[in-house]
Amino acid sequence: MIDVFFDGKCGLCSKEIKYYRDIAKKGIFNWYDIAEDPTPLKKYNIPQSTALRQLHVRDDNSKWHIGVDAFIVIWLRLENWYYLGIILGLPGVKQVASLFYNLFARFRFSRLEHCQIALNEEAISKRNRSY
Repeated sequence: MIDVFFDGKCGLCSKEIKYYRDIAKKGIFNWYDIAEDPTPLKKYNIPQSTALRQLHVRDDNSKWHIGVDAFIVIWLRLENWYYLGIILGLPGVKQVASLFYNLFARFRFSRLEHCQIALNEEAISKRNRSY
């Protein structure tokens, strides 16, 4: 099974993931809304704010894929998206897509209140552990 860790409080993200969930064959993906419940991240020691910044996927070989690489893993497993996944993985295409995705992800993260709350809570937690 492929584990998908997504931001369910982001309007665009949740709509996109809902679409993928609706078209995906059963038994391929586990979907985790880490904005609502970050618990699944704890066993991998991934801070919630880190996972909220970019889409995270853990493939069926336990390898992590983040950002554009995560989309490629998902799209290669979706019937009508397979070829787009191949195209997105091509050298040059992947680098350009990553550049734009990273800019968008940074902008989105800085604008969403729940992302900033998660970031601040982690900073407070780190400060408290250092005392």
